Amino acid sequence: MGFMMKAMIIDRIASLADERVPLSPVELPVPRPGEGETLIRVAACGVCHTELDEIEGRTPPPRLPVIPGHQVVGRVVENGPGAKRFPAGARVGVAWIFSACGACGHCLGGHENLCTGFRATGRDADGGYAEYMAVPEAFAHPIPDVFSDSQAAPLLCAGSVGWRSLRLTGLRDGQTLGLTGFGASGHLVLKAVRHKYPRSKVFVFARSEAERVFARELGAAWAGETADEPPGPCDAIIDTTPAWGPVVEALKNLKSGGRLVINAIRKEDMDRDRLLQLDYAAHLWHEKEIKSVANVTRDDVREFLDLSAAIPLLPEVQEYPLAEANLALAELKQRKIRGAKVLRM
Repeated sequence: MGFMMKAMIIDRIASLADERVPLSPVELPVPRPGEGETLIRVAACGVCHTELDEIEGRTPPPRLPVIPGHQVVGRVVENGPGAKRFPAGARVGVAWIFSACGACGHCLGGHENLCTGFRATGRDADGGYAEYMAVPEAFAHPIPDVFSDSQAAPLLCAGSVGWRSLRLTGLRDGQTLGLTGFGASGHLVLKAVRHKYPRSKVFVFARSEAERVFARELGAAWAGETADEPPGPCDAIIDTTPAWGPVVEALKNLKSGGRLVINAIRKEDMDRDRLLQLDYAAHLWHEKEIKSVANVTRDDVREFLDLSAAIPLLPEVQEYPLAEANLALAELKQRKIRGAKVLRM
């Protein structure tokens, strides 16, 4: 196209504790879509804790600079050679899964999230903290009309990985689910549980009083601090925190045979010593399980978009202009959260 676009880039590994502006604003050429790719004009991009993991080096991009952002909603403006799935003007979304090889045992078995060739949007390929981005058309998703651009953005990661986490718990209607941490993913999981498992109770463990109040507003049966004792044990717990302490507390609050699902790309090292307090009899005995979540598949994204449209499940969002991406990330680091943070272009 020969035009320039505004973008925010990661050009160095930095600690948000020391850096007030970890992302740098730049102008770059608008990308040209390659073979099988679609170019989209970005309308909105969700802000995720994984961006903090990238910036601070826990899951560093393989090359710098890179444009972060993997909850992208926009409209098709051009198709590359061989790409014809979406017409110009179609509204599409891009999630964490940018591409996978499609030929390995994991991909052929329906587990493309575990592919050794998995490429992540905004880490291994330029993402959506920009006015334009190109994506393989096979990894773009139609966005249902019921959602605004900003509402659709968090569904693509916070919602989709939360949906994968919920399925991995094996929860049945009437059982109790615990949510440790209550940010973008937690609030969407709570809404999904209330629709899909109407007889189930949800207990929320959150460090912030504002998050606990928000959880009660959305229908949590109980909300307390991470170390508080809930009204009863949980059949399953999903942990979305960056810390280790909540993992130990969650195991303590599981029923016999219960499962803890850890929904995080990486854990920070700030409280690793808490793992030394893990007591086999109190925390793991009686066939308790720990399972991690690794990435998402395209099916996870599409299933959750369909479910959300049918409910409809509308995320709570806080909007920021692209130029204030650093502010949104700083507030995320400081746990100043109510729902999901979204950049508007």
